[in-house]
Amino acid sequence: MEIINLSNQNSIINQYMAEIRDKEYQKNRLLFRNNIMRIGEYEAFELSKTLDYEPKDVVTPLGVSCVNVPTDKIVLATIFRAGLPFHQGFLNIFDHAGNAFVSAYREYKDAEHHQVGIHVEYLATPSIEGKNLIITDPMLATGGSMELGYKTFLTKGTPKRIHVCCVIASPEGIDHIRKTLPEDKTTIWCAAIDPGMNEHKYIVPGFGDAGDLCYGDKL
Repeated sequence: MEIINLSNQNSIINQYMAEIRDKEYQKNRLLFRNNIMRIGEYEAFELSKTLDYEPKDVVTPLGVSCVNVPTDKIVLATIFRAGLPFHQGFLNIFDHAGNAFVSAYREYKDAEHHQVGIHVEYLATPSIEGKNLIITDPMLATGGSMELGYKTFLTKGTPKRIHVCCVIASPEGIDHIRKTLPEDKTTIWCAAIDPGMNEHKYIVPGFGDAGDLCYGDKL
């Protein structure tokens, strides 16, 4: 399984990351969502380099141009609700992709919020048979929601390749994906890998709850 950590090299994505981590910057939801989307666009562009391509002749007003174009079919999948701006960034790049959505949310099993369960109750997806499945979720913390989301999408086919795309990952989340998704056809993409999680299973230093920061607090 390949791990692509975009923070290993300097790029403009570091500026976006610095801003979304900043607790003062986070007070403006529009700016926060916009940077999450831009990180998605950046990751999508880098991911596009790994697709299969073939030459295609394109007729212009003045002649014929041969252009290499992707041959892979793509399904962009996301997990409600935090994944929506990130998903949009990918959709801005892969604008002909199919789209899949699943709801997967945390359910704490104890009063101290130390034991976390994941609940899935909604799915809308095209067939993923033989396609590149790109699952977008800003935070890869425990990896539980990513695993359940993936298994839910599998009810609609077997993908050619799986790309797990996040903004920030934890080592625990990466290890969980290694154990639960196919080793030979899965790639993890992230803009940063943080040291770990706190007792509430939030990535530290991270940037907080992505869904709340994008859309406001929930009851």
